[in-house]
Amino acid sequence: MGKEKDGKKGKSICLAVCLLLAGILTGCGAAGEKTEGAMELIGSLNYQDALGELDAAEENGENLRLINRARGIAYMGLTEYEQAIEAFKASLAGSNGIIQNIDFDLNYYLAAAYTKNGQYLEAKETYDAILALRGNQADAYFLRGNAKMWLSDYEGAKNDFDRALALEPKNYDRLIQLYQVLEHFGRGEEGKTYLETALASGDKQMDQYVTGRIYYYLGEYQKAYLALEEAKEKGGAESYLYLGRAYEATGDYNYAANVYNSWLAKNEGNPEMYNQLGLCELNRGECQKALEAFQTGKQLGGGGMMQSLSFNEVVAYERLGDFEQARALLGTYLNNYPDDANAKREFEFLSTR
Repeated sequence: MGKEKDGKKGKSICLAVCLLLAGILTGCGAAGEKTEGAMELIGSLNYQDALGELDAAEENGENLRLINRARGIAYMGLTEYEQAIEAFKASLAGSNGIIQNIDFDLNYYLAAAYTKNGQYLEAKETYDAILALRGNQADAYFLRGNAKMWLSDYEGAKNDFDRALALEPKNYDRLIQLYQVLEHFGRGEEGKTYLETALASGDKQMDQYVTGRIYYYLGEYQKAYLALEEAKEKGGAESYLYLGRAYEATGDYNYAANVYNSWLAKNEGNPEMYNQLGLCELNRGECQKALEAFQTGKQLGGGGMMQSLSFNEVVAYERLGDFEQARALLGTYLNNYPDDANAKREFEFLSTR
């Protein structure tokens, strides 16, 4: 079976999309009723119905720029990136010549679509356009650096990454994302240098949660879980997730499972927590418990974890020896996520079982 998904692996590959997801439900100007309804459907990952609602919105004479923007987002959800690009371009073309916030929003989405479509030069050029007008956009520098990495321009990428960090020196989430990008491209040691420099800075604003995460990515797992044990008292789900992962990295899956279960016992369901618990149970050989965790996460709506949860459910069924159910679920998965090459290969394998 192909390797299960932890929900974090792909983030360094297409950070452009990840950073934009939070803006999916953000309006840009006055939207009509059907356009707003379509955005709600997009928020629930019902992209095909959203497109139908947007056709009706256009017939009703609603704001065409916002309709095309929403179409682009829906097409991205369907992994139809060329159509997404055309929709975003159509929305940009509807400008009255006065540059507004929606134009920057659209260019970020357009660059994300280019990135997902493998058009890294076009993505870079789109970020060039953003920065030509707003030279203090840390997001644009960081994302342009990501595009340059795909174009094998490491020096140019490093310059952009350094500009992004200089603009937001206390943005430790971005620092960790930078490490993930560099690690993905085989430059993990350079990434660790950034992390080590941050630790050595003595910044008093760097709390135990930040420190623990940095130690985690440096591979110093004991230091990581000691810091995160203190940070977990704040009650944040992310603190527990990293704490559990740190224990998993040392091979202590039993304690890691206790960490995840202790959070779930005191808080409302969290799809990512259930996904991580399921992965931990798989490593413990508790495949039935893993399956139940993945299914519970899906029942909660999955959020941004639906793809990982759906794939991992397939993994659990195969580990349990139920190849027929695994094959059926993987077929459904591929209908929803047709660009997952690993899943396609796995489906070919399961078809022989």
